[in-house]
Amino acid sequence: MNVDSRKRELVKEFSPMLLKSTKWSKIWIGILVGFVLWGLAAFVIQVVKGHEVTGMRDNVVWGIYIINFIFFVCLSYSGAFISGILHFFKTPWKNSISRIVEIITVVSLIIGPIFILLCIGRLDRLHYLFLYPRIQSPITWDIIAIITDLIGCFIYLYLTFIPDFAILRDNSEDVPEWRRKLYTFLAIGYRDTPTQRNRLHKITRIMSAMIIALAIVAYTVLAWIFSLTLQPGWNSTIFAPYFIVAGLYSGVGVIIIAMYLIRKYFKLDHYIRKVHFIGAGVILLVISLLFGYFTFSEYFSRWFSHKTHDADLLNTLFNKYFWEFIFANYIGVLVPIVILFFKRFRTIKSITFAAVIAVLGLWLNRYLIVVPTLETPYLPIQDTRPEFIHYSATWIEWALSFAGIAAFVLFFILIMRLVPIIPMSGIIDYEREGKGGTYSVTQYQLK
Repeated sequence: MNVDSRKRELVKEFSPMLLKSTKWSKIWIGILVGFVLWGLAAFVIQVVKGHEVTGMRDNVVWGIYIINFIFFVCLSYSGAFISGILHFFKTPWKNSISRIVEIITVVSLIIGPIFILLCIGRLDRLHYLFLYPRIQSPITWDIIAIITDLIGCFIYLYLTFIPDFAILRDNSEDVPEWRRKLYTFLAIGYRDTPTQRNRLHKITRIMSAMIIALAIVAYTVLAWIFSLTLQPGWNSTIFAPYFIVAGLYSGVGVIIIAMYLIRKYFKLDHYIRKVHFIGAGVILLVISLLFGYFTFSEYFSRWFSHKTHDADLLNTLFNKYFWEFIFANYIGVLVPIVILFFKRFRTIKSITFAAVIAVLGLWLNRYLIVVPTLETPYLPIQDTRPEFIHYSATWIEWALSFAGIAAFVLFFILIMRLVPIIPMSGIIDYEREGKGGTYSVTQYQLK
């Protein structure tokens, strides 16, 4: 195989994804920017008027900001875990989805902590959290875990990008000079020599093992913030593994949705194939069974205990949040299981639909963990106005939530405009290791 000519072919194939923008892509980017600007306007109003413009009050001190934070952070941790597994065990079909997973990991880890800042009433005192941390507090350890994981995932993502930066540096034609200089700077002198290649593979493999451990530890610490309290609904010994399984559940779901959209928009049917969806669907099926088991165990133990505070919480769930409870814990779990369990239903569209239901159900499950629990406090406040006891998100909170989602998609698109979503270096490595010395793109996918 002529490696140099193959690199030029791949650059030519993926260049339209990096350099050209269609009319519809510009419209979608404009819509996303509009959501972000709407969120910025809401943020200014919140800073000027304070948290009274939100639905958070004395009892419910956390709202959808903290729910979004949990969702995005668990998405990043699950992405780190899945990406580490794919690289560490050298999964044969990892090349088609590994970069999608890696980008989701880093971007969600950037967006998630922003919602914590939105939840803080006095941002001007934020620096005290770093100057005078309480080492006994799980929140301090959660901040340390998030920062460590962000640094580790960013380094890991950059390491996987280096070979493609070098390929784009040496083979790109008709690209702006600033882009060529950027590729030269980011490639840091990588020339794809056997020594450099082996060293990079070794470092990447070590980093993949490290981020697997980081993902487990970091999300466990986040779960402890809830479970180490006396609050009914949170005080649970299974919250750490429950959160990890829930994170994987949402992570696999978002990955499937991203695979479907990228495959459809960029016409990558020959790279992201049905076999990838089936594999991801089977993984989602296994995780949905685990998630359903943990959910059942959590609620059944509270119902069976007949403790007064647990009974009050269940009454709140079954009365005020009955339909939300049904969707989150029945539809959000059973529908994906039914779709993915039977082989005849495992089409690309049905697997994607199951993933959408799973993600929506998981977000709503996080909502039911936070809000109803705070509405039935362990030590209730006496003579409190009803609007202070019950929570309802305002347009400010929804605007900032949709702005976070839009920013997530925008960051994802910007990274895809920098490097191809299918790693070219992975294709080259696979073909280089082929028995005959060369593989066509079709052979690469069907092997």
